[in-house]
Amino acid sequence: MANALAIQQEATYQDLLQVPEDLIAEIINGELHTHPRPAVRHARAASSLSGRIEPPYDFGEGGPGGWIILFEPELHLGDKPHILVPDLAGWRRERMPALPDTAWIDLVPDWVCEVLSPATASKDRILKMPVYLGLGVEWLWLVDPEHMTLEAYQSLDGHWVLLGAWGGEDVANIPPFDAVGIPLASLWL
Repeated sequence: MANALAIQQEATYQDLLQVPEDLIAEIINGELHTHPRPAVRHARAASSLSGRIEPPYDFGEGGPGGWIILFEPELHLGDKPHILVPDLAGWRRERMPALPDTAWIDLVPDWVCEVLSPATASKDRILKMPVYLGLGVEWLWLVDPEHMTLEAYQSLDGHWVLLGAWGGEDVANIPPFDAVGIPLASLWL
């Protein structure tokens, strides 16, 4: 009697559209992943960080400008289906001078920030970090509101290199947004 091998079909965008609206869905390495909407601490950290970065870097208010920063953009990237929804992502304006007229973006961001939660931390570290690296994201930040920390990584020679970790009430100047300090206490409230 022959053993039957189950061939798992890669998830499609149609599979993603079937996920209930109260869940966030992503396709990583061809596999559908879902998780609940973030808790309040997570949402506070993401929205507060966005509020600190956008004025000087996206709008050029009190900073150098030159970036487009988006909250939870849907990214369709790479040859293998990757549909990712980072908490924040940024593109240098020289690479993305205008926003696309689509529901998603197919241009790899220069910077990605994932806010960790108990439901997403292992997926963000184990699955998404290597994908972002392989796609060519240059900077990656991991924000942990529970432990009040921010880790920053830069892609160098095919590896993530830890640039540093900051926490608590530090005012951090972190690449690529190091021209204006970010008071981290505002992320934790």
